[in-house]
Amino acid sequence: MSDALTVPRALAAEFLGPALLAGVVVGSGILAERLAAGNAAVALLGNTLATVTALGVLIVLFGPLSGAHFNPAVSLVFALRRELAWRRAAAFGATQLIAMTLGVWIAHAMFEQPVLQWSSKVRASYGEMLGEFVATFWLLLTIVGTRAARADWSALTVPAAIAAGYWFTSSTSFANPAITIARALTDTFSGVRPADVVPLVAAQILGALAASAVSRRLFGSGTAPTASPL
Repeated sequence: MSDALTVPRALAAEFLGPALLAGVVVGSGILAERLAAGNAAVALLGNTLATVTALGVLIVLFGPLSGAHFNPAVSLVFALRRELAWRRAAAFGATQLIAMTLGVWIAHAMFEQPVLQWSSKVRASYGEMLGEFVATFWLLLTIVGTRAARADWSALTVPAAIAAGYWFTSSTSFANPAITIARALTDTFSGVRPADVVPLVAAQILGALAASAVSRRLFGSGTAPTASPL
C-alpha cells in the first residue's frame, strides 16, 4: 500500500480515536459524578474504568492504521526517535487537538449540557505539575518499552499505565497536551481551569522529553521513518 493511501487513513484514525476517547473521558465523568452522589472516589473509579477500557479498544481498532498515538506527546517522542516524520507528527498533533475538542462537545450534547463551556476546576499546585511530569514520563516509557519488548501487548499495558496513573499521581494523569486543552472546555468532573493548562502542558512535554532520553538508553534510538502509516 502506498504512502499516499495510508496517510489519509492514519489521519482518520488520529481523528476518530481521540474524538471518541475525549467523549469517553468527559461523558463518563459527567455520569459518574451524577451517580456517585458526592463520593469523589467512586466517581473517579467509574471515570477510570470507562477510560481505560475504551482506550484498549481504540488501540486495537486504530493501532494498525496510525500507531494509535491519540496524544501529541506520543507523536513528539516517536518523531524524536526517528520513527515518525516531523511533518506527520505535526499533522497528528493538530488532528488530535481538533478531534478531542469535538469529543468534549459531543459529550456535553449527549448529557444535554451547554456545548460551549469553560472549566472552573483549579489544578494549579506544584504537586499536580510534578504529577503530570511523572504521569507523562510513565506513559511514554510504557509505550516505547512495550513496542520494544511485546508490541502486541500495547492494548493491555498502555491502558494499565493510564489506570495506575489515575490513582497514583496527584493530577489524576492527563498525560496528554491535546486532552488537557480540550478539558479546559468542560466545566464538569474532568475539567481543568484554562489558566492551568500552560503549566500542565509544559510539565507533560518535559515528561515526554525525559522519557525519550531514558527510553533511548534502555530500548535504543529507533529507526528512520519509512513509507508506512507511521
